[in-house]
Amino acid sequence: MKILALTRAPQFSPNSVERDKAIIEAVAKQLQTAGCETVMMSEEEYVNSDVTLRYNFAGTLVMARLPEALRKLCRQGLPAINSPQALLTFSRSHINTRMAELQAPMPPAEGPDGYWIKRGDACAQTKGDVVFCKDTEALARAKRLFATRGITDYVVSAHVQGDLVKFYGVHGTPFFSCSYPTDGGHSKFGDESHNGQAMHYAFSRQSLHHWADTISAATAIDIYGGDAIVRADGSFCIIDFNDWPSFSSCREEAAKAIAGLALRKLHTTQ
Repeated sequence: MKILALTRAPQFSPNSVERDKAIIEAVAKQLQTAGCETVMMSEEEYVNSDVTLRYNFAGTLVMARLPEALRKLCRQGLPAINSPQALLTFSRSHINTRMAELQAPMPPAEGPDGYWIKRGDACAQTKGDVVFCKDTEALARAKRLFATRGITDYVVSAHVQGDLVKFYGVHGTPFFSCSYPTDGGHSKFGDESHNGQAMHYAFSRQSLHHWADTISAATAIDIYGGDAIVRADGSFCIIDFNDWPSFSSCREEAAKAIAGLALRKLHTTQ
């Protein structure tokens, strides 16, 4: 079985280009060990290639985010993980709408500890796409700054005090991992400092897994990651949900789960 693996364009991997590349390479290695042939290609190369005319692929591993790459995948109809159809609508605003419909645990709209404003039409590509505002006046200034950049689609939520927890999952598998970035993990923009050093409050990992997998199913994103805030009383809210993160803290275990999912899904479509 031959599988095409599309890597992510650098602008969609701020401060994480090598980490994002490492996870898809680790998955390709697992698939090769299972007897598959994998062809690695950047999404930019794919857009300008006739790759499916020259090769007969059983399916595609998709880290791509360029709309032209996703639309091409949709036209060619190859079985894919993650779904290019889902990725075309996978904006922060869309995710927040789906989470609200699911009644998932989310941060409140208002609170005494400040606000976050996040670009809603796309994933964060620069530090200025996610901004902490200490009060409503700072929030108003941030909205005006977004407007000068042509950003009118944004998401606002109250800042929540508690432990910042990063989670990673692969839908339909037992794999689910949590980590605390302030314990020495990688940071894209340093925003974790607003919550301070993790206190490791007790919480239900099973419940967080349930909600993350529920959002995964609702958005058709099988390979996912995100961020949650765990309050001192053990309650939590999910503040971010992403497609195919770098899995830096659990790469090898994640690669096995992703490869296993790919083998099951792509075999059934042949």
